[in-house]
Amino acid sequence: MIEVIPIPYEDKYVLHQLLQFYRYDSSEYDGHKLTQHGLYMYKYLDHQWTEDYRSPFFIKVDGELAGFALIIRDVPAEFVALSTASESHVVSDFFVMRKFRGQGVGKHAAFTLFDQFPGVWEVRQSLGNTPANKFWMKTIHAYTNGCFIEEVIHNDRWKGPVQVFESKTRDANS
Repeated sequence: MIEVIPIPYEDKYVLHQLLQFYRYDSSEYDGHKLTQHGLYMYKYLDHQWTEDYRSPFFIKVDGELAGFALIIRDVPAEFVALSTASESHVVSDFFVMRKFRGQGVGKHAAFTLFDQFPGVWEVRQSLGNTPANKFWMKTIHAYTNGCFIEEVIHNDRWKGPVQVFESKTRDANS
């Protein structure tokens, strides 16, 4: 069973630990560097619980931690890369542990989040992160039946592919 559950503040350290795996995995695309203490920094960790528009989630498979999703809700148009909606939801960070990849865990988690927060979504990937781009293209295509736009952005605020689409309420059989 795949679950997507809110992360309570008490589990901040658990998220911090998962962020280390995530940053390590993506360092080849994003250039993340270790600190002198052998850790990857993530400056928005505390913000997950101090800013009302942020929503952190654990992804679990049969009760075991499988990853996380960090969502930013209702972002004003001036802070997104491509969406022209007055407000959009953004997948800030999304990570599935290697052990669970290729099993539909990420797709299920993404669908769950899209359904939970109806409206316009913007999903971004770093330039060069081909695996993430392939995952999101396939997942968003399946979710929207191909009704989305994608553009590669090159500006001061973002460099890489961005997909924009509107989520809808789906029935249990979708």
